[in-house]
Amino acid sequence: MEGSAGEKAHKESEFALASISELSSSSSSADGVVSSSPAVARFGDNCGVPELRFHQESESLAVIDFDLRTAQLFKLGPVSSICISEGSDTGKENYSRGLMIQFRNEAESKDFHSAFEQLKKDIAVQGSRLPNGEISASKSKFDDKIEASSAKMYFHYYGQLLHQQNMLQDYVRTGTYYAAVIENRADFFGRVVVDVGAGSGILSLFAAQAGAKHVYAVEASEMAEYARRLIAGNPALSERITVVKGKVEEVELPEKADILISEPMGTLLVNERMLESYVIARDRFLHPNGKMFPTIGRIHMAPFSDEYLFIEIANKALFWQQQNYYGVDLTPLHGTAFQGYFSQPVVDAFDPRLLVAPSISHVLDFTKVKEEDLYEIDIPLRFVASVGTRVHGLACWFDVLFNGSTVPRWLTTAPGAPTTHWYQLRCVLSQPIYVMAGQEITGQLRMIAHNAQSYTLYLTLSAKMWGPGAEQGGIIQTSSCKLDLKEPYYRMSQPQAYTAAQDQPAHPLIHTQDIPIQSQDLDDTDLLAQTSPSSAVQLNALNP
Repeated sequence: MEGSAGEKAHKESEFALASISELSSSSSSADGVVSSSPAVARFGDNCGVPELRFHQESESLAVIDFDLRTAQLFKLGPVSSICISEGSDTGKENYSRGLMIQFRNEAESKDFHSAFEQLKKDIAVQGSRLPNGEISASKSKFDDKIEASSAKMYFHYYGQLLHQQNMLQDYVRTGTYYAAVIENRADFFGRVVVDVGAGSGILSLFAAQAGAKHVYAVEASEMAEYARRLIAGNPALSERITVVKGKVEEVELPEKADILISEPMGTLLVNERMLESYVIARDRFLHPNGKMFPTIGRIHMAPFSDEYLFIEIANKALFWQQQNYYGVDLTPLHGTAFQGYFSQPVVDAFDPRLLVAPSISHVLDFTKVKEEDLYEIDIPLRFVASVGTRVHGLACWFDVLFNGSTVPRWLTTAPGAPTTHWYQLRCVLSQPIYVMAGQEITGQLRMIAHNAQSYTLYLTLSAKMWGPGAEQGGIIQTSSCKLDLKEPYYRMSQPQAYTAAQDQPAHPLIHTQDIPIQSQDLDDTDLLAQTSPSSAVQLNALNP
C-alpha cells in the first residue's frame, strides 16, 4: 500500500519552474527557442497514458504535453535540463519536440529528475496491463497481423490534414453521421462514448453536441494532436472530450462505454481492415448492451456489362505488343501485363443501368461478428440476368446502418445515389461471359485478408450456355480473376450517359474474344476455377 501511495504521489506531483523554452524540431540549439516564460510542470495520467504536462503561467492556454513512455530528460547543468520526445525515424538522432527547462534551484532540479526516473521505471514494470478486456494478447495483436511498413504509411496518411479535409468535405458521409447522432440524442445524452479512430475529432464533437457525458477520442496517428487543438477551440464541448493517442488494441480507458462511434469503412467496406479494430474496441470497451454507430454493414454485388471499361483496361497492355521498341521485342511480357491490369479493382462512379441483374448483399453485424470472421469472407453468388449481354465482371458497393433508438439512418455508396469519397468498386474479368435474359449466373467472391491492411479478392462467375445442346450436359462457361484490393485503379470520373448494356457496340481497336489469355500468373488453382476448353469453343462460336 505504501508503494502505491508513493507512486500516486509521484504521478500527481507538481514542480514550479523558473522558465521553459520550446525548441524547434530542426535544431536543439538556442536558435530554436520559440518562447520563454515561467511555468509549472505536472506529472499526470491521461486515460492510462502517463504524461508530463508543462503549463506556461503567462498564457492560460499554453500547454505542452509529453508522453512519458517516449520522453527523455537530460541534465545540462545544475539548474537546466532538456526534455525531448523521440522522433518517428528509429536509429536517427532526431526528435519531434524539445523543451529547455530552467529550475529555480538545484534541489528542485534534483527532485524533478528523481520523479521523472521513478515514473519511467513504473512504466517499464507496468508493461502491458490492460484493465479493459484482454490483458496481454491484444497488446501486440495489431503489430502481429499488420506489416510495419504498411502501418507506418497508413498512420502517416491519416495524420495529414489534407486527407482529413477530403473526408470532411464528403458531405454525404459527414452529413449522414451528423444526422444519425443528432436525431438520436437519446442514445448519446448522459452516456459515455468512445470514438474509435477519431481522426480530426469531428464525430467526438458531434457526440458532445448530442449531450454525451464524456467522449474518449482514440486516435493512433499524429492527427491526435490536431484533434486536441480542434476540440480545445470549441470550449463549450471540449470539457467533455478527452483525446487518447494510441491504438484501440493497446490504450487504456478509465471506464466502459455506453456507445461506440466510428468511421471504420474502407473501399468495399473492408479495405484497410479497420473493421477489426472496431470489433476489438467493442470487446474491450463497450458495455454488453451498448450501442454501435454504425451497427451493421452490407456489401452489395451485381454483375455488370461495360464494354468501354473492358476495352480501356485491355488497351493499357497494348504497349507491350510492340515488337521493335528501340530494337527490343516487348511481346514476351504482354500476357503478364494484361493480367496485371485486370488484377486491379476499378474504383469509380458508374451508371446503375450497367447492372445486368438485381443485386444481392452480404451482411456484417458489427455487434456480433468476431474479429476472426473478418480474416476470410466467402460470399456465394447467384443472379438471374435481366438482359442478354456480355458480363464483364462484378460491381460492388456498400451501405451501413446507424440503428438509433429514434431514427434509424442509412449511409449508402450505391450507384445512382449521391457520390461519396468511397465511390463504387468493380472487379473486371479478363474473359467476359455471355448470358441471355433469364439465365442464371453463379459463382463466388472470396476475400482473404493480408498483412498490408487489405484483401486479396478471388472472383469466379459461371453461366450455363444457352441454346441447342445446353440440356445435354449443361455446358458451363466460367471466368475467374484474382485482384488486390490494396492496388485499385482509381478511375474516379462521374457516371457517363451509357447506352443500354445490350446495345453497346464493340470497340474497333480490339476484338476481345481474340485476345490470348495467359493464365500462368494465376497459380492459385485451388481458389480459381479454370475455363474449360469447351467454353472457349462456345465463346468463339458466338463471336460475330
